Amino acid sequence: MGLSAEQIRESMDALAAMEPAIAAALGRIGYPAPRIRARGYATLVRTILGQQVSVASADAHWRRLNALLGDATDPTRMHGVSDEELRGAGISRQKAGYLRSLAEEVTSGRLNLAELPQDDEEAIAQLVRVKGIGRWSAEVYLLFAEGRTDIWPAGDLAVQIEMGRILGHDARPSEKLVRELAEAFRPHRSALAIFTWHHYGAGADAAPV
Repeated sequence: MGLSAEQIRESMDALAAMEPAIAAALGRIGYPAPRIRARGYATLVRTILGQQVSVASADAHWRRLNALLGDATDPTRMHGVSDEELRGAGISRQKAGYLRSLAEEVTSGRLNLAELPQDDEEAIAQLVRVKGIGRWSAEVYLLFAEGRTDIWPAGDLAVQIEMGRILGHDARPSEKLVRELAEAFRPHRSALAIFTWHHYGAGADAAPV
């Protein structure tokens, strides 16, 4: 499961002690709420279904897939369904391929979501072997479903925007620069990522004072 409220609070307090700009932002908008997802296959299915669509559309596709398969949390159910049936559930040919890839990796045992490597980069490497799971999706899974404490999705646009705002940059820093800036904040980067999304959601309330 993802980071608890207590873990986030402890990490944010440590980050605030490291960086006055983070302390100021924390004082303006407060601590972020936990973002927790279940560990396992179903969360990755929902990640694939959610790509490039609204939350409402992703939820609808999940309900239709679950109705079609009887149990969308069981990867073996994907073996007995045709592409035509998946399209009837509103799932594109591309996403159907991604779902098949994920089911095959899990049912074959090549991807064991209960025993991913403890090393974050090794875990990401295993996840991105699945078609349709890129680095960002893998990082978000490790953060929200496994509660790993030092995941830093620097490719996320909101993370880039809000790191720049929090640290007083005139323009959005590049992914490369955002990775470099966050090196100083190990081993608390997961909480920092959650805080940047919280800061992004705060909008005008997050503006420096």
